[in-house]
Amino acid sequence: MMRRDILFSWFLWVVAFILLAGAGTLAYLHYFTDQGISFATPAPEQAVDIPRREQQGYRIPDFVRTHSQLAITRAPKLDTVIPERENTEVITHLVAANDSLFGLADQYNIKPESILWSNYDVLQDNPHSLRPGMELQIPPIDGIYYQWEVGDTFESVAEKFKTDPELIISWIGNDLDLLNPVVKAGDMVMIPGGQREFQQWIIPTIARGAAGVSSGVYGSGACSGPFEGLYGGGGFIWPTIGHSLSGNDYWSGHLAIDIGLVVGEPVSAADTGVVVFAGWSTGGYGNVVIIDHGNGYQTLYAHLSAVTVGCGQSVLQGQTIGLGGSTGNSTGAHLHFEVRFQGGFVNPWFVLPPP
Repeated sequence: MMRRDILFSWFLWVVAFILLAGAGTLAYLHYFTDQGISFATPAPEQAVDIPRREQQGYRIPDFVRTHSQLAITRAPKLDTVIPERENTEVITHLVAANDSLFGLADQYNIKPESILWSNYDVLQDNPHSLRPGMELQIPPIDGIYYQWEVGDTFESVAEKFKTDPELIISWIGNDLDLLNPVVKAGDMVMIPGGQREFQQWIIPTIARGAAGVSSGVYGSGACSGPFEGLYGGGGFIWPTIGHSLSGNDYWSGHLAIDIGLVVGEPVSAADTGVVVFAGWSTGGYGNVVIIDHGNGYQTLYAHLSAVTVGCGQSVLQGQTIGLGGSTGNSTGAHLHFEVRFQGGFVNPWFVLPPP
Protein backbone atom coordinates (compact mmCIF):
# COMPACT_ATOMS: atom_id res chain seq x y z
CA MET A 1 0.00 0.00 0.00
CA MET A 2 2.78 2.37 0.92
CA ARG A 3 4.63 1.57 -2.29
CA ARG A 4 1.57 2.49 -4.34
CA ASP A 5 1.15 5.75 -2.43
CA ILE A 6 4.77 6.65 -3.05
CA LEU A 7 4.46 5.98 -6.79
CA PHE A 8 1.28 8.05 -6.99
CA SER A 9 2.97 10.91 -5.16
CA TRP A 10 5.89 10.83 -7.61
CA PHE A 11 3.43 10.83 -10.52
CA LEU A 12 1.77 13.98 -9.20
CA TRP A 13 5.12 15.72 -8.83
CA VAL A 14 6.06 14.84 -12.42
CA VAL A 15 2.72 16.17 -13.75
CA ALA A 16 3.12 19.38 -11.73
CA PHE A 17 6.65 19.87 -13.06
CA ILE A 18 5.48 19.37 -16.68
CA LEU A 19 2.67 21.90 -16.20
CA LEU A 20 4.98 24.48 -14.64
CA ALA A 21 7.56 24.01 -17.39
CA GLY A 22 4.90 24.43 -20.06
CA ALA A 23 3.52 27.59 -18.42
CA GLY A 24 7.01 29.04 -18.14
CA THR A 25 7.73 28.34 -21.81
CA LEU A 26 4.51 29.99 -22.92
CA ALA A 27 5.19 33.05 -20.76
CA TYR A 28 8.72 33.27 -22.14
CA LEU A 29 7.55 33.15 -25.79
CA HIS A 30 4.68 35.60 -25.10
CA TYR A 31 7.09 38.14 -23.59
CA PHE A 32 9.47 38.19 -26.55
CA THR A 33 6.59 38.26 -29.05
CA ASP A 34 5.33 41.43 -27.34
CA GLN A 35 8.81 42.88 -27.71
CA GLY A 36 8.51 42.54 -31.50
CA ILE A 37 10.95 39.59 -31.75
CA SER A 38 10.21 36.24 -33.30
CA PHE A 39 12.39 33.14 -33.57
CA ALA A 40 12.98 30.82 -36.48
CA THR A 41 15.65 28.28 -37.31
CA PRO A 42 17.67 29.43 -40.31
CA ALA A 43 20.09 27.60 -42.49
CA PRO A 44 23.49 27.02 -40.85
CA GLU A 45 25.10 29.88 -42.78
CA GLN A 46 22.56 32.39 -41.35
CA ALA A 47 24.10 32.57 -37.90
CA VAL A 48 23.14 35.67 -35.93
CA ASP A 49 25.69 38.51 -35.83
CA ILE A 50 24.81 39.54 -32.24
CA PRO A 51 26.95 42.76 -31.99
CA ARG A 52 25.59 44.10 -35.30
CA ARG A 53 22.00 43.26 -34.31
CA GLU A 54 22.40 45.11 -31.00
CA GLN A 55 23.68 48.21 -32.86
CA GLN A 56 20.54 48.06 -34.99
CA GLY A 57 18.35 48.29 -31.91
CA TYR A 58 17.49 44.63 -31.29
CA ARG A 59 17.24 43.31 -27.76
CA ILE A 60 19.13 39.99 -27.60
CA PRO A 61 17.93 37.58 -24.83
CA ASP A 62 20.42 35.36 -23.03
CA PHE A 63 18.81 32.29 -24.63
CA VAL A 64 19.83 33.53 -28.07
CA ARG A 65 23.36 34.42 -26.95
CA THR A 66 23.92 30.75 -26.13
CA HIS A 67 22.13 29.50 -29.26
CA SER A 68 23.37 31.99 -31.84
CA GLN A 69 22.25 29.87 -34.78
CA LEU A 70 18.72 31.22 -34.17
CA ALA A 71 17.59 33.96 -36.53
CA ILE A 72 16.07 37.18 -35.18
CA THR A 73 13.47 39.09 -37.17
CA ARG A 74 11.35 42.13 -36.35
CA ALA A 75 7.59 41.80 -36.14
CA PRO A 76 5.82 43.74 -38.92
CA LYS A 77 4.96 47.41 -38.19
CA LEU A 78 1.47 48.20 -39.42
CA ASP A 79 1.68 52.05 -39.18
CA THR A 80 2.23 53.81 -42.51
CA VAL A 81 4.19 57.09 -42.66
CA ILE A 82 2.68 59.34 -45.33
CA PRO A 83 5.22 61.90 -46.68
CA GLU A 84 4.22 65.58 -46.71
CA ARG A 85 3.46 66.92 -50.17
CA GLU A 86 3.78 70.48 -51.43
CA ASN A 87 0.59 72.51 -51.24
CA THR A 88 -0.68 73.40 -54.72
CA GLU A 89 -4.19 74.72 -54.03
CA VAL A 90 -5.08 78.42 -54.19
CA ILE A 91 -7.40 79.32 -51.30
CA THR A 92 -10.19 81.90 -51.52
CA HIS A 93 -10.29 83.86 -48.26
CA LEU A 94 -13.31 85.96 -47.29
CA VAL A 95 -12.02 89.01 -45.42
CA ALA A 96 -13.50 89.41 -41.94
CA ALA A 97 -13.39 92.19 -39.36
CA ASN A 98 -9.90 92.74 -37.89
CA ASP A 99 -8.16 90.87 -40.72
CA SER A 100 -4.83 92.28 -41.87
CA LEU A 101 -2.39 91.33 -44.61
CA PHE A 102 0.27 90.64 -42.02
CA GLY A 103 -2.06 88.42 -39.99
CA LEU A 104 -3.25 86.52 -43.08
CA ALA A 105 0.34 85.94 -44.15
CA ASP A 106 1.09 84.43 -40.76
CA GLN A 107 -2.09 82.32 -40.89
CA TYR A 108 -1.27 80.86 -44.32
CA ASN A 109 2.52 80.73 -43.81
CA ILE A 110 3.46 82.94 -46.78
CA LYS A 111 4.87 86.44 -47.14
CA PRO A 112 2.40 89.37 -47.03
CA GLU A 113 3.88 90.63 -50.31
CA SER A 114 2.69 87.45 -52.03
CA ILE A 115 -0.90 88.21 -51.02
CA LEU A 116 -0.63 91.82 -52.23
CA TRP A 117 0.99 90.86 -55.54
CA SER A 118 -1.59 88.13 -56.17
CA ASN A 119 -4.58 90.44 -55.55
CA TYR A 120 -3.60 93.63 -57.34
CA ASP A 121 -7.03 93.92 -58.99
CA VAL A 122 -8.73 94.43 -55.60
CA LEU A 123 -5.94 95.77 -53.36
CA GLN A 124 -3.93 97.96 -55.76
CA ASP A 125 -0.83 97.24 -53.64
CA ASN A 126 -2.42 98.98 -50.65
CA PRO A 127 -2.63 96.71 -47.57
CA HIS A 128 -5.22 99.07 -46.10
CA SER A 129 -7.59 98.34 -48.97
CA LEU A 130 -8.89 95.28 -47.11
CA ARG A 131 -12.63 95.44 -46.50
CA PRO A 132 -14.87 92.89 -44.75
CA GLY A 133 -16.58 90.71 -47.34
CA MET A 134 -13.77 91.10 -49.89
CA GLU A 135 -12.48 87.88 -51.49
CA LEU A 136 -8.73 87.33 -51.65
CA GLN A 137 -6.81 84.67 -53.53
CA ILE A 138 -4.20 83.16 -51.20
CA PRO A 139 -1.40 81.55 -53.23
CA PRO A 140 -0.05 78.20 -52.00
CA ILE A 141 3.59 79.34 -52.07
CA ASP A 142 5.47 82.63 -52.15
CA GLY A 143 5.33 84.37 -55.49
CA ILE A 144 2.57 85.80 -57.67
CA TYR A 145 -0.71 84.20 -58.73
CA TYR A 146 -0.94 85.74 -62.19
CA GLN A 147 -3.54 85.90 -64.95
CA TRP A 148 -1.89 85.16 -68.29
CA GLU A 149 -2.28 87.95 -70.86
CA VAL A 150 -2.29 88.00 -74.67
CA GLY A 151 1.29 88.01 -75.93
CA ASP A 152 2.79 86.60 -72.73
CA THR A 153 5.57 84.02 -72.99
CA PHE A 154 7.30 82.11 -70.22
CA GLU A 155 10.42 84.16 -70.84
CA SER A 156 8.66 87.54 -70.79
CA VAL A 157 6.64 86.73 -67.67
CA ALA A 158 9.73 85.41 -65.87
CA GLU A 159 11.66 88.55 -66.75
CA LYS A 160 8.74 90.78 -65.65
CA PHE A 161 8.55 89.10 -62.25
CA LYS A 162 12.28 88.45 -61.76
CA THR A 163 12.24 84.67 -61.76
CA ASP A 164 13.22 81.70 -63.95
CA PRO A 165 10.86 80.47 -66.71
CA GLU A 166 11.72 76.86 -65.79
CA LEU A 167 10.26 77.41 -62.32
CA ILE A 168 6.93 78.38 -63.89
CA ILE A 169 6.88 75.42 -66.25
CA SER A 170 8.01 72.79 -63.77
CA TRP A 171 5.93 73.82 -60.75
CA ILE A 172 3.54 70.90 -60.21
CA GLY A 173 0.52 73.05 -59.38
CA ASN A 174 0.51 74.64 -62.86
CA ASP A 175 -0.05 71.16 -64.35
CA LEU A 176 1.81 71.91 -67.60
CA ASP A 177 3.09 69.45 -70.19
CA LEU A 178 6.85 69.66 -69.69
CA LEU A 179 7.49 68.74 -73.34
CA ASN A 180 4.97 71.20 -74.77
CA PRO A 181 3.89 73.73 -72.12
CA VAL A 182 0.99 75.89 -73.25
CA VAL A 183 -0.89 78.61 -71.34
CA LYS A 184 -3.89 80.45 -72.79
CA ALA A 185 -4.75 84.10 -72.20
CA GLY A 186 -6.96 84.34 -69.11
CA ASP A 187 -5.50 81.26 -67.40
CA MET A 188 -4.30 81.68 -63.82
CA VAL A 189 -0.68 80.62 -63.35
CA MET A 190 1.50 80.51 -60.25
CA ILE A 191 4.83 82.34 -60.63
CA PRO A 192 7.02 80.72 -57.93
CA GLY A 193 9.39 83.23 -56.35
CA GLY A 194 7.98 86.05 -58.50
CA GLN A 195 8.25 89.63 -57.26
CA ARG A 196 7.89 93.21 -58.47
CA GLU A 197 8.08 96.77 -57.23
CA PHE A 198 5.16 98.04 -55.17
CA GLN A 199 2.96 100.74 -56.62
CA GLN A 200 2.37 102.58 -53.36
CA TRP A 201 0.06 105.49 -52.71
CA ILE A 202 1.32 107.68 -49.90
CA ILE A 203 0.82 111.21 -48.63
CA PRO A 204 4.05 113.05 -49.49
CA THR A 205 6.39 114.50 -46.93
CA ILE A 206 5.29 118.08 -46.25
CA ALA A 207 8.19 120.25 -45.14
CA ARG A 208 7.26 123.12 -42.82
CA GLY A 209 8.76 125.65 -45.22
CA ALA A 210 6.77 124.33 -48.21
CA ALA A 211 3.39 125.46 -49.49
CA GLY A 212 1.59 122.28 -48.41
CA VAL A 213 -0.24 119.81 -50.64
CA SER A 214 -3.35 119.92 -52.79
CA SER A 215 -6.66 119.14 -51.07
CA GLY A 216 -8.01 118.04 -54.46
CA VAL A 217 -5.44 115.26 -54.65
CA TYR A 218 -4.82 114.27 -51.05
CA GLY A 219 -8.12 115.08 -49.34
CA SER A 220 -9.73 117.88 -47.39
CA GLY A 221 -7.25 117.53 -44.53
CA ALA A 222 -4.41 118.90 -46.68
CA CYS A 223 -2.84 122.10 -45.32
CA SER A 224 -1.72 124.98 -47.52
CA GLY A 225 1.27 126.20 -45.42
CA PRO A 226 3.87 127.55 -45.04
CA PHE A 227 4.39 126.26 -41.52
CA GLU A 228 6.40 127.60 -38.60
CA GLY A 229 6.34 126.68 -34.93
CA LEU A 230 7.86 124.46 -32.27
CA TYR A 231 10.67 122.00 -32.90
CA GLY A 232 10.95 118.45 -31.62
CA GLY A 233 13.70 117.16 -29.39
CA GLY A 234 14.44 114.03 -31.46
CA GLY A 235 13.18 111.54 -28.88
CA PHE A 236 9.84 109.77 -29.41
CA ILE A 237 7.16 108.38 -27.11
CA TRP A 238 4.36 105.95 -27.92
CA PRO A 239 1.34 107.79 -29.34
CA THR A 240 -1.10 105.35 -27.72
CA ILE A 241 -1.86 103.91 -24.30
CA GLY A 242 -1.16 100.36 -25.49
CA HIS A 243 2.16 99.29 -27.01
CA SER A 244 1.23 96.23 -29.08
CA LEU A 245 0.47 95.50 -32.72
CA SER A 246 -3.07 95.03 -33.99
CA GLY A 247 -2.67 94.32 -37.68
CA ASN A 248 0.31 94.95 -39.93
CA ASP A 249 3.89 95.25 -38.81
CA TYR A 250 6.52 97.23 -40.74
CA TRP A 251 7.49 95.52 -44.00
CA SER A 252 8.19 96.45 -47.61
CA GLY A 253 4.50 96.75 -48.51
CA HIS A 254 3.48 98.55 -45.32
CA LEU A 255 5.83 101.32 -44.24
CA ALA A 256 4.26 101.74 -40.80
CA ILE A 257 3.08 99.77 -37.78
CA ASP A 258 -0.56 99.28 -36.77
CA ILE A 259 -0.92 99.85 -33.04
CA GLY A 260 -3.89 98.41 -31.17
CA LEU A 261 -6.39 100.76 -29.52
CA VAL A 262 -10.12 101.24 -28.98
CA VAL A 263 -12.40 103.70 -30.77
CA GLY A 264 -12.30 107.06 -29.00
CA GLU A 265 -8.99 106.45 -27.23
CA PRO A 266 -6.72 109.56 -27.15
CA VAL A 267 -3.86 109.58 -29.67
CA SER A 268 -0.88 111.75 -28.70
CA ALA A 269 1.94 113.49 -30.54
CA ALA A 270 5.04 111.28 -30.46
CA ASP A 271 7.22 114.43 -30.33
CA THR A 272 6.80 118.20 -30.40
CA GLY A 273 6.22 119.88 -33.77
CA VAL A 274 3.82 121.61 -36.18
CA VAL A 275 0.67 120.09 -37.75
CA VAL A 276 1.01 120.00 -41.56
CA PHE A 277 -2.00 117.76 -42.34
CA ALA A 278 -5.21 117.53 -40.31
CA GLY A 279 -8.40 115.85 -41.49
CA TRP A 280 -9.71 113.52 -44.17
CA SER A 281 -7.29 111.99 -46.67
CA THR A 282 -7.77 109.95 -49.80
CA GLY A 283 -6.12 106.59 -50.48
CA GLY A 284 -7.58 104.67 -47.56
CA TYR A 285 -5.98 106.50 -44.63
CA GLY A 286 -9.24 108.01 -43.32
CA ASN A 287 -8.72 110.88 -40.88
CA VAL A 288 -5.04 111.77 -40.65
CA VAL A 289 -2.70 114.02 -38.70
CA ILE A 290 0.86 114.65 -39.87
CA ILE A 291 3.33 116.48 -37.63
CA ASP A 292 6.57 118.03 -38.87
CA HIS A 293 9.10 118.03 -36.04
CA GLY A 294 11.49 120.53 -37.65
CA ASN A 295 14.54 118.25 -37.36
CA GLY A 296 14.05 116.13 -40.46
CA TYR A 297 11.43 113.87 -38.84
CA GLN A 298 7.71 113.69 -39.56
CA THR A 299 5.12 111.37 -38.00
CA LEU A 300 1.76 110.33 -39.48
CA TYR A 301 -1.29 109.11 -37.54
CA ALA A 302 -4.09 107.52 -39.61
CA HIS A 303 -7.60 105.99 -39.29
CA LEU A 304 -8.56 108.45 -36.53
CA SER A 305 -12.23 108.73 -35.59
CA ALA A 306 -11.71 112.45 -34.93
CA VAL A 307 -8.98 115.08 -35.38
CA THR A 308 -8.54 117.55 -32.50
CA VAL A 309 -5.83 119.83 -33.92
CA GLY A 310 -5.66 122.12 -36.97
CA CYS A 311 -3.28 123.08 -39.78
CA GLY A 312 -0.23 125.06 -38.65
CA GLN A 313 -0.84 124.42 -34.94
CA SER A 314 2.16 123.77 -32.70
CA VAL A 315 1.73 120.69 -30.48
CA LEU A 316 3.74 119.37 -27.56
CA GLN A 317 4.99 115.84 -27.11
CA GLY A 318 2.21 113.82 -25.47
CA GLN A 319 -0.54 116.29 -26.42
CA THR A 320 -3.77 114.76 -27.75
CA ILE A 321 -4.06 115.28 -31.50
CA GLY A 322 -7.01 112.99 -32.27
CA LEU A 323 -9.06 109.97 -31.23
CA GLY A 324 -8.51 106.36 -32.20
CA GLY A 325 -10.80 104.86 -34.83
CA SER A 326 -11.21 102.78 -37.94
CA THR A 327 -11.89 105.33 -40.69
CA GLY A 328 -10.82 104.86 -44.29
CA ASN A 329 -9.84 101.38 -45.46
CA SER A 330 -9.70 99.52 -42.17
CA THR A 331 -11.13 96.24 -40.88
CA GLY A 332 -10.91 97.22 -37.20
CA ALA A 333 -9.81 99.96 -34.79
CA HIS A 334 -6.06 100.65 -34.84
CA LEU A 335 -3.56 103.45 -35.35
CA HIS A 336 -1.51 103.41 -38.55
CA PHE A 337 1.70 105.09 -37.37
CA GLU A 338 4.47 106.21 -39.76
CA VAL A 339 7.85 107.77 -39.07
CA ARG A 340 9.71 109.59 -41.85
CA PHE A 341 13.17 111.13 -41.91
CA GLN A 342 14.24 113.53 -44.64
CA GLY A 343 11.59 112.12 -46.96
CA GLY A 344 12.41 108.45 -46.37
CA PHE A 345 10.56 105.94 -44.22
CA VAL A 346 11.94 104.74 -40.88
CA ASN A 347 10.81 101.62 -39.05
CA PRO A 348 8.98 102.99 -35.98
CA TRP A 349 10.41 100.18 -33.84
CA PHE A 350 13.82 101.83 -34.30
CA VAL A 351 12.78 105.13 -32.67
CA LEU A 352 10.06 104.18 -30.16
CA PRO A 353 11.06 103.13 -26.64
CA PRO A 354 10.72 99.41 -25.87
CA PRO A 355 7.07 98.44 -25.25
